[in-house]
Amino acid sequence: MTHHKTRVRFAPSPTGPLHIGGVRTALYNYLFAKQQGGDFILRIEDTDSSRFVPGAEEYIQEAFDWLGLPFDESPLKGGSYGPYKQSQRKDIYKQYVTALLDKGAAYIAFDTPEELEARRNEIANFQYDASTRERMRNSLTLPEEETASLIKSGIQYVVRIKIDPDQEIIVDDMIRGKVVVNSSVLDDKVIYKSADELPTYHLANVVDDHLMEITHVIRGEEWLPSAPLHVWLYRSLGWEGSMPQFAHLPLLLKPDGNGKLSKRDGDRLGFPVFPLQWNDSTNGEISSGYRESGYLPDAVINFLAFLGWNPGTEQEIFSLDELVAAFSFDRCSKSGAKFDLEKAKWYNHQYILKMSDPDLAKLFMPVLEEKGISAPIEKIEKTVGLVKERLHFIDELWDQSYFFFVAPTDYEEKTVKKRWKEETPALMRQLGELLDKMEDFSAKNQEETVMNWIQQNQLHTGNVMNAFRLAIVGAGKGPHMFDISEVIGKEETLRRIAQAISTLR
Repeated sequence: MTHHKTRVRFAPSPTGPLHIGGVRTALYNYLFAKQQGGDFILRIEDTDSSRFVPGAEEYIQEAFDWLGLPFDESPLKGGSYGPYKQSQRKDIYKQYVTALLDKGAAYIAFDTPEELEARRNEIANFQYDASTRERMRNSLTLPEEETASLIKSGIQYVVRIKIDPDQEIIVDDMIRGKVVVNSSVLDDKVIYKSADELPTYHLANVVDDHLMEITHVIRGEEWLPSAPLHVWLYRSLGWEGSMPQFAHLPLLLKPDGNGKLSKRDGDRLGFPVFPLQWNDSTNGEISSGYRESGYLPDAVINFLAFLGWNPGTEQEIFSLDELVAAFSFDRCSKSGAKFDLEKAKWYNHQYILKMSDPDLAKLFMPVLEEKGISAPIEKIEKTVGLVKERLHFIDELWDQSYFFFVAPTDYEEKTVKKRWKEETPALMRQLGELLDKMEDFSAKNQEETVMNWIQQNQLHTGNVMNAFRLAIVGAGKGPHMFDISEVIGKEETLRRIAQAISTLR
């Protein structure tokens, strides 16, 4: 088969929420496909009905909608290579199971779980392969009639791939180079179970990749051990000429210590490992998601792209289009990538800074509505513009800007002790009178006028300005003082000064 177009697939199992490592795998698939002008396909691997979790498939789709990584073909979108759910492809797999059996490339095995367990206890490091299959109950050792009558009587069986010993299997990997494996180390894996009439992952995967004309299989490092078996299956089915190219991505590692990043690490260190919040219907547990934790989708994409890949330059901020243009497998790391929470926050901060004030204001509106605050959009836009450099997350907006909308009802005690002296009320009265006379209440004009007044009266700038901040904000925090007073306006500024004078003794 000649492939004219690059086709890649992301093939999750709907067994729960999508791990952030899976999202990165999908992202690398997307970047590579788009760079090659190819297609990015979603296939749902739901052959293991015992592990199916309701809502998981919808969750996967919603996560990619939020991230802005659209699929060219999927169960939802359709396409010419469907169905895109393995549970709907039963009949397709059956014909390839039959083909392998007819060729003698696979065989039927009747061993019960108890018999297999007995063998394991008897033979150290037992595996079902060329050295042990002759001693087991299968169609290679039983007379043909007996095999047929066992099947006919409804005895459950599995189909195993027959691996010939001592052959060289070559896996050509775009990240790891040429991996050579001797077939003797492989076991005769189960590729089909009569109990549910479904293939196992290995066969379904190879058949689907072939029929969907997948050109590149880009997946996590944990699938590397199964790659030689998949190459063997391609060979057994006579599809060697159309074998996809493999790329096995480095693992995402926990931020501290060794090992793969898990949900437990996220819970322990307080960060999400799922793109969206997941509500577990089995135990009622709620797991946090990047979306609900206030991360911006573009920041998550940029951050994930750098976990296991780098552009070879100093540039760290990349739009999705720039990532598509820059991505390559030769700049992917072979070793695992440590998850860095501080870097994730840094990226989010950078993307908040890049956001326009109107866009940021839109995200802030629901928070204000929840607090029962209605304010002109111009005021909200100005406010977010003044505080955004202090934010790592959208949900910090209120904490950094509440004083633009609500006058203080109490005053930070340590700041009062430090900043509100005996002479302060008199100073604040004079400042109030000065501000009251101003026609032009812009921050620029306020600053010039007040600074001149401080100089002419030989006052201490810190004493005036710190007390002014305490009166307006209620604490020693916030952006430039005259920016705050300009946004809240003259009337509110004078009211807050008067309130502080009467409240603080």
